[in-house]
Amino acid sequence: MADRALVVDGVSKAFGAGDHAIQALEGVSIHVERGRVTGLIGPDGAGKTTLMRLCCGLYAPDAGAIRVMGLDTVAQSARIQAVVGYMPQRFGLYEDLTVQENLDLYADLNGLGSAEREQRFGELMAMTGLAPFTGRLAGRLSGGMKQKLGLACTLLRRPPLMLLDEPTVGVDPVSRRELWRIIYREVETAGTTVLLSTAYLDEAARCDEVVMLHRGRVLGQGPPEAFSRPLAGRVYIARAQGLSRRALQGRLAASPRVLDAIIAGDAVRVVTREAGISDPARVAGDLAGLTLEPAEPRFEDAFVATLREIEPARGEEQPLMRGHGARQDGEEIIRVRHLVRRFGDFTAVKGISFSVRRGEIFGLLGANGAGKSTTFRILCGLLPATDGTVAVAGYDLRRAAAPARRRLGYMAQRFSLYPTLTVMQNLQFFASAYGLTGRRRGQRIRWALETFDLADYADLNSSDLSLGHRQRLAFAVALMHEPDILFLDEPTSGVDPLARREFWRRTSALAEAGVTVLVTTHFMEEANYCDRLVIMAEGEVLAEGSPEDLKSRVRSAALPSPTMEDAFIGLVGRRQEAGSA
Repeated sequence: MADRALVVDGVSKAFGAGDHAIQALEGVSIHVERGRVTGLIGPDGAGKTTLMRLCCGLYAPDAGAIRVMGLDTVAQSARIQAVVGYMPQRFGLYEDLTVQENLDLYADLNGLGSAEREQRFGELMAMTGLAPFTGRLAGRLSGGMKQKLGLACTLLRRPPLMLLDEPTVGVDPVSRRELWRIIYREVETAGTTVLLSTAYLDEAARCDEVVMLHRGRVLGQGPPEAFSRPLAGRVYIARAQGLSRRALQGRLAASPRVLDAIIAGDAVRVVTREAGISDPARVAGDLAGLTLEPAEPRFEDAFVATLREIEPARGEEQPLMRGHGARQDGEEIIRVRHLVRRFGDFTAVKGISFSVRRGEIFGLLGANGAGKSTTFRILCGLLPATDGTVAVAGYDLRRAAAPARRRLGYMAQRFSLYPTLTVMQNLQFFASAYGLTGRRRGQRIRWALETFDLADYADLNSSDLSLGHRQRLAFAVALMHEPDILFLDEPTSGVDPLARREFWRRTSALAEAGVTVLVTTHFMEEANYCDRLVIMAEGEVLAEGSPEDLKSRVRSAALPSPTMEDAFIGLVGRRQEAGSA
């Protein structure tokens, strides 16, 4: 027990009372070893933030006990603050203060003397790469830089235990990797203990141990490989001649012998229900030309397998759209030429050009501050261009933005639902906003409730839905008027892997029906679902091509099988090196 920095014993926590009570945690027991990185892995709504706040004494448990560095979080709460550094999801930076002024403020709050703070400031600025930006207002930093500054403020007094609540959420892969480098260095040089929560399942591999949390319960704790090892002999990379990867994924996902099937580059990653089913005929029946190549299981495979036991896959679904017909390869539906957008003296988008064809899933990726969000808002008709031309569905956005918008469906990052309206009222409102009337309006509302399994929640306020159900409602709203083009802004941020798979299955079906999809995401593995991608950096198009094209540009003897994250980091890194040369 002496080697444990944190012990959580049988902790439960609920919010509200009576029929409105929400059980955030139930019977949670975990431990965190000193000098190690422990990951708290799970989707939004799993209870990660509640557990973090309990551990630093901000909440008191309803049942059970928590000891931090030997101190009880209730009986000795005043002493807890001296041994814990807590970085919440939205760290309290003062955006109207500079980087240096934020550091000075947190140094004052932590009682650091002048000599200690001078040494620590130098170390942290070098570690985070923020030294050139100490005079910049915090509000003018990119998302990744804000997270680094928040982490630096948390590390000022070198706490024995760091509680980091989703420090990498919403930041690009380059910033994620840099944040992890900072965390590792602090553990190695100061022996700091870290409990870190994340919704990115690939980050489990970076941890010494992981706690798998789902709906307020612990599903398991141990090294990442302890979860993935039991899936040996059940994971394959599947290919089939003459069959698109989307069609192959659909066939495999429908097989009773398959637990999970996701697109992975030019192939499909398959997890079977039993080990040793390497005969293609046993996996997919009469599917001709199917090959199965064994693959090493990953933590995400194990997480999904565990969730599938709790929540079996849904059955057959209704078609999402009618009347679009087959996709017409080669027909441009979005055309961008020499697009420029300035904000005062700052040029956010610098003369970029690309096009998107009907029925494509097209990814718009970029580091924080790359101009990706600005470009996305221009294409949606939410922001005017300074220069250049943008044509959407045949309409020039400079002259006919309103007619173009009627052809679009838009799913915002935070879903843009009305929280005080019920599910039914949200559907009714957006149906009217899209101009649906009479019988057609009623048909589309019934379609949304049935297709997205929302009928049982029709009278609930949207704010009372789980994140996965809010995502379903937002997706249904975006499709109410059967748009030709669908804009998806970080559509799966924070939702669990099963909801993400359901979402991409629906999106792929839309593309097959001829709907054009433009998507932004920070989940690099999701970029594999795209037909083509643009990676932006510093307001310019850095690279364009299929996922496999982009991976091939960073493939080497040292990196023979690059992931999309490897491709993103490698291509952005080359740009940064060229700029500093």
